[in-house]
Amino acid sequence: MGEWIGRGRKARRAYGFDEIAIVPGTVTINPNEVDTSWELAGRRYEVPIIAAAMDGVVDPNFAILMGKLGGLAILNLEGVWTRYEDPSDILNEIAAATPERATELVQQLYQPPVREDLIQRRIEQIRAAGVPPIVSSIPQKAERYGALAEEAGCEIFVVQSTVCTVRHISSEYKMLDLAKFIANTKMAVMVGNCVTYEVALELMECNPAAVIIGIGPGAACTSRGVLGIGVPQVTATVDGAAARDKYFVQTGRYIPIITDGGMSVGGDICKAFASGADAVIVGSAFAKAEEAPGRGYHWGMATPHQNLPRGTRIHVGTSGTLEEILFGPARLDDGSQNLMGALRTCMGSVGARNLRELQRVELVIAPAIKTEGKIFQKAQRIGMGK
Repeated sequence: MGEWIGRGRKARRAYGFDEIAIVPGTVTINPNEVDTSWELAGRRYEVPIIAAAMDGVVDPNFAILMGKLGGLAILNLEGVWTRYEDPSDILNEIAAATPERATELVQQLYQPPVREDLIQRRIEQIRAAGVPPIVSSIPQKAERYGALAEEAGCEIFVVQSTVCTVRHISSEYKMLDLAKFIANTKMAVMVGNCVTYEVALELMECNPAAVIIGIGPGAACTSRGVLGIGVPQVTATVDGAAARDKYFVQTGRYIPIITDGGMSVGGDICKAFASGADAVIVGSAFAKAEEAPGRGYHWGMATPHQNLPRGTRIHVGTSGTLEEILFGPARLDDGSQNLMGALRTCMGSVGARNLRELQRVELVIAPAIKTEGKIFQKAQRIGMGK
């Protein structure tokens, strides 16, 4: 499989959201009568759209609000909320920085060490509001931060890195035994990120609650440019779904896959589910919420890396409340608001009663899907031409 890219070398063709389209069904359903819920670690959530673990998106208050609206928001345990008692001034400084100054500033502001007491207090704050806390850490810190999180009452722990594998080699630091970590904690553990069938299958063999799919597609991420790595999200999701289904046939255990990044409007989210996702993680769309801590700015988790930043600060603006972004009513014409309404309407249009049925709809390769007939929108920078 693959195409020749030169003498003796082939490469697979991979696809992103802009290159495919969902084919409408032969039966349609009232959007109000479809089921958008999904299951994670034995609990059902009405909103299958998760807020990304980025400081411009999720703080404890945002996590609480998202939970009360039926979804999940991941708090980054290595962000400003665990380094500073009150990071309000820090967030204001990041938002006010010039583009030239932003990366250097973020690097400086993330130098103070993570405070273990703040890890527990942030989790306790979310839990006290009646919302299941979900937090993230890189693999090197997972054992220590995981123990603190579990003690504070955390329910879901995310082990997340740019590229996550079971077989990691290092002589400089202790490697995380992922299977052992998952087996020894009472928390549900999500792991990621990956983009290939083989790695997804190996991660599933460690018995996680979910596997996260996506390397480099985020709006604030520059890994693809800096490192040259990644697989477009449609192909990565399809391959991850194939691993999930193979693992289910072999073991009888269904491990959800969660597509992370590259989705800024409702249509992209719908295509992720049609490619096989059980849930999605979104950053920039939620960074636009009035309740988001980024003041209209969004930056990636890898931005503060001291030697090789793999993210940047971007301006997304503030477009409405979190509730409007999730459920409407939409005040914008570009698909960035009422994401759940878009998902429901898509499901109704293709005749999918639930997300599992949406995963099996017909897809077509359609590179002109966003430009065909849209010359006036593009010229006037409205709707799909923004």
